[in-house]
Amino acid sequence: MKRVHVYISGKVQGVYFRAYTEEEALRLGVKGWVRNLPDGRVEAVFEGEDEAVDQMVAWCHRGSPYAKVTHVEVIEEPYKGEFTDFRIRR
Repeated sequence: MKRVHVYISGKVQGVYFRAYTEEEALRLGVKGWVRNLPDGRVEAVFEGEDEAVDQMVAWCHRGSPYAKVTHVEVIEEPYKGEFTDFRIRR
């Protein structure tokens, strides 16, 4: 099992990035959350099977259909198993 903390930069707000992230996480069985940051980035925490989390990170490099991702920072953290689902935080 794996946990990563991700920061996505680029045109990632106002393009349904969070909603598409939630949809993809649910499809892959990944738990955690996603939210917009005041500086224009999107922040997320993903937990789950190694391969599913890796696929989620790969998805973040593409993003939603209207997003233009310029950078993805991935910080691996110890797996905690603290989430029961995936949510959009506001």
